[in-house]
Amino acid sequence: MDPRVQKGDGLFRGVSTLNLDAKGRMAMPAKYRDRLVDLCDGQLVVTVDRDHCLLLYPLPEWEDIERKLVRLPSLNAQARRLQRLLIGHATECELDGNGRILLPTPLREFAGLEKRVVLIGQGNKFELWDEDSWSARRDEWLAEGAGSELELPTELESLSL
Repeated sequence: MDPRVQKGDGLFRGVSTLNLDAKGRMAMPAKYRDRLVDLCDGQLVVTVDRDHCLLLYPLPEWEDIERKLVRLPSLNAQARRLQRLLIGHATECELDGNGRILLPTPLREFAGLEKRVVLIGQGNKFELWDEDSWSARRDEWLAEGAGSELELPTELESLSL
């Protein structure tokens, strides 16, 4: 486990439906603000995801990911694409005095974020989705799993829920 994260601290979980204001700012839910200030002094990095949502990392978490991405083999086409997408679109942002972050216009456009958004805690990071896109994808994923047994990666076979 990351030494910066104490047991039970620093992990982000849950779904929050939020509004973007006219300037593209999002108020971070109060339940995350203190942890973000403690973990990264409110310094965050937002980037794109292949699922057309945004990924929002506390700065120290992003720096770990970025170091791993930079070390990928530059002659591997998939590695280069991943580097271009994630590092190329990575933008630093900061919680303001009101607990808001300003999401850059190009990233909002990439993810189709206009007014209603969904922030999903994913442990060490958040995903940020357009509300309608999130609802459609969630329903699609649930329907995919309902009809058949999903093939689990070996790492998940021993997981008990």
